[in-house]
Amino acid sequence: MATGRSRLKLTVRPLTPARWPALEDLFGRSGACGGCWCMYWRIGSAYRKQRPGQNKAAFRAVVRQGPSPGLLAFDGDRAVGWCQLSPRAVLPWLDRAWRLRRVDTKPVWSISCFYVRKGYRRRGVTSALIHAALKAARRANAPALEVYPLDAKLTPSASSTGYASTFARAGFRTLTRRVPPRPIMRHDLTVR
Repeated sequence: MATGRSRLKLTVRPLTPARWPALEDLFGRSGACGGCWCMYWRIGSAYRKQRPGQNKAAFRAVVRQGPSPGLLAFDGDRAVGWCQLSPRAVLPWLDRAWRLRRVDTKPVWSISCFYVRKGYRRRGVTSALIHAALKAARRANAPALEVYPLDAKLTPSASSTGYASTFARAGFRTLTRRVPPRPIMRHDLTVR
């Protein structure tokens, strides 16, 4: 993959118990995004009330139980990116946020967050994760993959959910915008 400052040869793999140390290295001691450990959409704001380490332990239990809750991008042996990828049904707090509530009853899969290592941002890691997520969701017979990015043209905010323009380039279409800067986008996986 040729992008950004230098050429990256990324491989993307599912997060498994054997790959847990790579996620720990990527997220660091405190965990990405303020210690969330990708638990927010699973347990809501309770993740902020947890003692240090509880979110990490809870997410590790999710990984051990399986199936894989997401994908890791590697540059060689070093994890440089992550996306949470799972059926929307296992992320109940998406429905608690009125701007992200379900558009229909289709049993979609969701990419709910990304984390890219400093020094690797703006180098195609997110795009590689999106393309791998599409393949993984299709292999799992998901009818569609849904995302909740920010529209960088409408907000200056940083985004752990990705940017609408990146998803549009990958073939996602906007379904609705309950608030202007946060579209709900979807890629139909039943059409080849």
